[in-house]
Amino acid sequence: MESESQPNTSPVAMGVNSWPGPRQPQGDGPLLEETGGPASTPCKRLLVVDDEPAVRRILETRLRMAGYTVILAADGEEALSRFYQEQPDLVVLDVMLPKLDGFGVCRQIRAESTVPIIIVSALDNPKEKVAGLELGADDYLPKPFAPRELEMRIAAVLRRQDAAVAPQPSVQPKACYQTGIIRAGHLVIDTNRRQVTCKGERLGLTYTEFSLLELLFREPGTVVPRATILEELWGYPPRKATNLRVVDVYVARLRNKLEPDPRNPELILTVRGTGYVSQGVTSVSPASD
Repeated sequence: MESESQPNTSPVAMGVNSWPGPRQPQGDGPLLEETGGPASTPCKRLLVVDDEPAVRRILETRLRMAGYTVILAADGEEALSRFYQEQPDLVVLDVMLPKLDGFGVCRQIRAESTVPIIIVSALDNPKEKVAGLELGADDYLPKPFAPRELEMRIAAVLRRQDAAVAPQPSVQPKACYQTGIIRAGHLVIDTNRRQVTCKGERLGLTYTEFSLLELLFREPGTVVPRATILEELWGYPPRKATNLRVVDVYVARLRNKLEPDPRNPELILTVRGTGYVSQGVTSVSPASD
């Protein structure tokens, strides 16, 4: 994310913890900007993990105003404990935490759950972003950020998750889209059940990984630009070239799970300077019930 604030928002907690600027007194945190009352968001449960009390207070207030139930944790060990106890719908996770850092928390959660994770961190360099995404985070938002930016990204991630489990509409899809049971090489992709098997063995894909796979295989042989992938799956347009890195990381993760030789992919190919294209579809049949 770029450093400039969005309209009608203010950067959250510029000077707390590892964020740039002087540390503010705990009882004198920055004021929140009113947004006109709670949004009509379903009451999803969010786990917010940050070791700075002022940050937790700001995010708790803003997210509750947006209609969410907010669960708080101040360190990595407490984050895991609260995660197992509360079973949240999404985790907002700082990296620089006591006892166990955010990368360690992300690794443990992802080992047994596909719950969405958004990392927020002052570590705003490509290597740190890639590390977080490779561990399974669904998005990475550098500090400082406008609270509204975080709210929009949370909403986008939850929309994708809800779409993944929602019943499929009865209307017919566009004729050019590949839907149902898609066979490509050794893969069988069931778009109704959102499952992928390889040689009869089910592959463990997160909902974001499956959404990316489905997007790429809608029209095999058609190049899908990286900017289009970012907007459709993450809900925001790229403001700079580094924003597109999340797409590259997720494509690499898909290749590692789907391709016999990820270094020489056969199903998902790179179109240099543009995006990605799928190939190898051998048949499409109606989705199973």
